[in-house]
Amino acid sequence: MRIIPAYDIEKTVARLVIEANISLPRDVRDALRSAVVDEPWETARGILQTLNDNAELAEKLRIPVCQDTGMACVFLELGRNVHIEGDIIAAVNSGVARGYEDGFLRKSIVADPLRRTNTGDNTPAAVYVDYTNEHIADAVKITVAPKGFGSENMSRIKMLRPSDGVAGVMDFVVETVELAGGNPCPPIIVGVGVGANFDKVALLAKRALLRPINERNADPFYASMERELLLRINALGIGPQGLGGKTTALGVNVLAAPTHIAGLPVAVNVSCHVTRHITEVI
Repeated sequence: MRIIPAYDIEKTVARLVIEANISLPRDVRDALRSAVVDEPWETARGILQTLNDNAELAEKLRIPVCQDTGMACVFLELGRNVHIEGDIIAAVNSGVARGYEDGFLRKSIVADPLRRTNTGDNTPAAVYVDYTNEHIADAVKITVAPKGFGSENMSRIKMLRPSDGVAGVMDFVVETVELAGGNPCPPIIVGVGVGANFDKVALLAKRALLRPINERNADPFYASMERELLLRINALGIGPQGLGGKTTALGVNVLAAPTHIAGLPVAVNVSCHVTRHITEVI
């Protein structure tokens, strides 16, 4: 049994919070660069180049790539031979608070959804803890994914009928993107959850955003769905920042789970091109 002090979790989260807000994942950066080359509309191409320049400057100058430094979503995968010495949730929140303070990142969390008093340190974070039997038996895998709300606000969930099938799921995803228009700062990345139940399908959609957009679903059925959805979304012509073009989305990731015979839940978690996430195993 490996013992990991909760303070190690805190230190790691604090560092990852800063890095995630400064440096976009390589797959997103590569997709943006490719989009500049592939985009035929002059205005859209110029916007994409500006987004690329912004990402490069953020990394070079060590400043946030976007002014909305997001709600900190922290995913923890604990190996079966690991014991955390201390309060792991408190450690995550302390790490988030330290990272947002040390990194001079905007604090955006309010303590109550209606009374709207800012907590002042961007906590509490949205923390998700899972146990894994995979290759990290004696370690902890930490993923920090700050999520801005310009795109989060465009997300939707729907309880479809089983008879709606594949077509119903795909139509709902495309409709969600079309309704969002330029609001989520396209080009976007689309996380889709299918199955499970009302509450878990939304988490599936968010987790889908953590997979690199240059990696297709391991199931060929869902991989094909991802490719078709990307084609349909980009055919909408919304384009970068909603000003027209072929690059409305950089990627679509689908994640599915078993569900009830009477249901077909589907959730769409929209994310802007600043789809920030960083992972470290300790």
